[in-house]
Amino acid sequence: MVTDRKQQICKGIMVVAPAIFLGATAGMLHQREPFYSWFYCFAWWSYIIFAEAWLHHRGGASLLISTPYRFLALLPLSVNIWLVFEVFNFRLRNWSYVDVPAPLGIRWLAYTISFATVLPGIFTTSSLLEYLGVIKSGSATPLTSPRGWYRPCVVIGLAFLLLPIIWPKYFFPLVWGGFIFLLEPVNHRFHANSLLRDGEQGSFQRLYLLLLAGACCGFLWEFWNFWAGSKWVYTIPYVHFFKIFEMPVLGFLGFPPFAVECYVMVASVQLITSRLKESLTRRQYAIAVLILITLLALLDCWIYGEMDRLTVISYRG
Repeated sequence: MVTDRKQQICKGIMVVAPAIFLGATAGMLHQREPFYSWFYCFAWWSYIIFAEAWLHHRGGASLLISTPYRFLALLPLSVNIWLVFEVFNFRLRNWSYVDVPAPLGIRWLAYTISFATVLPGIFTTSSLLEYLGVIKSGSATPLTSPRGWYRPCVVIGLAFLLLPIIWPKYFFPLVWGGFIFLLEPVNHRFHANSLLRDGEQGSFQRLYLLLLAGACCGFLWEFWNFWAGSKWVYTIPYVHFFKIFEMPVLGFLGFPPFAVECYVMVASVQLITSRLKESLTRRQYAIAVLILITLLALLDCWIYGEMDRLTVISYRG
């Protein structure tokens, strides 16, 4: 009975989501609000929800339909993981936002809704590619002695994250990979989801799927951003030529490792969460989560304020 109800919900979503996308596209092309300014949000959310419903309807893995609470928990995590890179951009100055909504409340809501699509977009696309059998096997020679890689990986990760801060003009691309090297040893050592462990077992399918999902999402990010009234633009040293949409063509190379980086960062957060659950009572854990949410909300407000000051070029409305 529950399965039948979920299938009916999926069928309804598969009708409504494309209708919303087409309506938003028509509104955007005629520069009708809110579709023009918010087109990026309409496009991404209609795609994510449709893909999740289609996957469940076809028997694939759908986080939204199967475990909606986990999908919802992914949204604030998506916002906060992306804001890490917004903070890096205060130093890098690689992208800026133009024609964002002028009223502060609406603008910050737009940030939140947009940034909440990052992780669902990557993971949904990865699940879609897996279901479609795009990469049927990632088997290879198993990695040997991954523990011996811990120290070099951490050193590389720290270098990748510090060099762009010290010399942003020369080392800005390293940000899109630093957390992979920094956090993968931690994830492997403490038995979290780990690409090193996958490699240890001779499977690189998840890595390949993430890289391909990052490339697909990168295209969609730039394509849908290009048509939106409120958008981002780039100022990237040395490679600011031959643009596809708003992105210099070489900039697309950053999207595949970024998808892997997001997976690794999520695995680390899940590791911390599980360790807290194991070490604290239910009441202590609830208090810890409440404190963390409060602190993150305050931090997010500060970052949004700095984005308004440092990253936004112009306002609309």
